[in-house]
Amino acid sequence: MSVEAASLKATRPVRAPGRADRSRLASFGLHAALVGASLIAVFPVFWVLVTSFKPDARAVETTPKLVNESSLDNYTRILAGEKGDFLAWFGNSVLIALMTTVLAVFLSATAGYAASRFRFPGKRSLMLSFLVVQMFPFAVLIVPLYNILLDLGLQGTSFGLVLVYCTTAVPFCTYMLKGYFDTIPGDIDEAGRVDGLSPFGVFWRLVLPLARPGLAVTAFYAFLTAWGEVAFASAFLSAADESKTLAVGLQVFVQQNRTEWGHLAAASILVAIPAVVVFYLVQRFLVTGLSSGAVKG
Repeated sequence: MSVEAASLKATRPVRAPGRADRSRLASFGLHAALVGASLIAVFPVFWVLVTSFKPDARAVETTPKLVNESSLDNYTRILAGEKGDFLAWFGNSVLIALMTTVLAVFLSATAGYAASRFRFPGKRSLMLSFLVVQMFPFAVLIVPLYNILLDLGLQGTSFGLVLVYCTTAVPFCTYMLKGYFDTIPGDIDEAGRVDGLSPFGVFWRLVLPLARPGLAVTAFYAFLTAWGEVAFASAFLSAADESKTLAVGLQVFVQQNRTEWGHLAAASILVAIPAVVVFYLVQRFLVTGLSSGAVKG
């Protein structure tokens, strides 16, 4: 082999193994694993959907098939209020979830930006405490939070429950947004200050619009924290039917002697729809926000 040929071979870029280099057996195994994982994830949802169309007496059948009695009666009765004030529960859940999302994202964004851009005593300890707080189970926090809400006069109110949810959502969201703000060049802040913007103006008008993927991730997490939570809502809201959230209201279908599986499944499908809609609205930001927020911490 000549010197020129050897040099050309040495400088030729090495092609990374791709789909064409994968054996048929490996490709089949990969696709089979993906299909199996998809079936495992989708089948419970499919079963609940099928059960929601069945009457309660036929809902416990072991075969996921529609029977002749299948209809929309379960949905009609739930929305008509025959099984509880579902629309009031829905309104309470939407209000609490939106308030939690807005408040948690605002607090997390300001705290994450401060931790990313400024140096102050206790900064490292503060960020570490955000992680430590996530280690405590919800059951441990119910009693101290209950006493705090009693002292503030917020026990049994929606705003008190929003504050409780923020104690769960803000630490994680702050840590995520701090990592995302670290990926935004500090030159943007300096350019804003040269143009006469205040520190808050730089944050609000320049940095925050660039952090939309990170904000979408934290907003989705804060929304889910408040939307499907049961333990805090059961402990911190009044027992009145009109004050319940959806997750707490579903307990009316589980009675001491029997469970109305058809109505419970139908209500579960209705509860899941808003979460699916929110996920659809923010899905294009999720991958970017999660990956960027996890690069630096």
